[in-house]
Amino acid sequence: MSEGERLERVEVTDGEAGERLDRLLGRKLPDLSRSRIKALVLEGRVTRAGQLLAEPGARVKPGPPIEVRVPAPVEARPRPEAVPLEILFEDEHLLVIVKPAGQVVHPAPGHGRGTLVNALLAHCGASLSGIGGVRRPGIVHRLDRDVSGVLVVAKHDRAHQGLAAQFTVHSIERIYEAIVWGVPSPAEGRIDRPIGRDPRDRLKMAVVEGGKRAVTRYRLLEAAGTRAARLELGLETGRTHQIRVHLASLGHPILGDRVYGPRLPAGLPPAARSRIAALDRLALHARELAFTHPVSGERLRFVAPVPALFGELLALLRT
Repeated sequence: MSEGERLERVEVTDGEAGERLDRLLGRKLPDLSRSRIKALVLEGRVTRAGQLLAEPGARVKPGPPIEVRVPAPVEARPRPEAVPLEILFEDEHLLVIVKPAGQVVHPAPGHGRGTLVNALLAHCGASLSGIGGVRRPGIVHRLDRDVSGVLVVAKHDRAHQGLAAQFTVHSIERIYEAIVWGVPSPAEGRIDRPIGRDPRDRLKMAVVEGGKRAVTRYRLLEAAGTRAARLELGLETGRTHQIRVHLASLGHPILGDRVYGPRLPAGLPPAARSRIAALDRLALHARELAFTHPVSGERLRFVAPVPALFGELLALLRT
């Protein structure tokens, strides 16, 4: 193995027999995108018992572990790209945008182009904060690739430091909406469970003893019988995958979450099953963001209405 390269070993269970190689690896290695996994397969970095697995769509069988050699990430200076931005607010200090689902925030292996950072560099030029942080100029916080919603970007270091301080003391208000499997009881509550690396899968997060304190508030907005529910969620802390892990720990994972959620339950209406199986995003949206302007001191609040998809999913699940 070359310097910095890591080796991942993936077991195939009897229940996973017949699954596509790229889909299996995508589930077992959630920090790698499907396109990245496909590239690794085609580059000859996926083997089994010394035999090359060169076809991303090949069907897997139980047996020796599949080995994936993941090269060390290459630090690269992102280039400006004319990627459209949905802008809610902009001044000389900061920018508030709505990130679409499917867009990666900053460049990473397999996602060197079309990221939010590429778009910001084209829109703002070289003024973005982040000196010494080549991969994340202006980025104060982030949203997962498959999550949509409001995000604030700093244009210079003073704004960056002021916003980062508010995230540190949790004075920034963040409200999300999600559609989850089942209906939580009680209808309103506060999840206070520590989050850390999953001891069984270091690429995932989990509720673990000794993890960092994590607190999520939830409130039921609407139910689709007993099948699913639309929730409003507030973050009191900001841990990696916090909402996803907390809701899954309650037994109510988010629709479309293939990392922390189960396979589709039995008894779904055919139209709902087909639509949810084809989801290319999480049913999770950062609806509101409120913070104090780091220069003017004004309290600002921004709202991005939930995608129409959320209502469509609930309607299908009520059938």
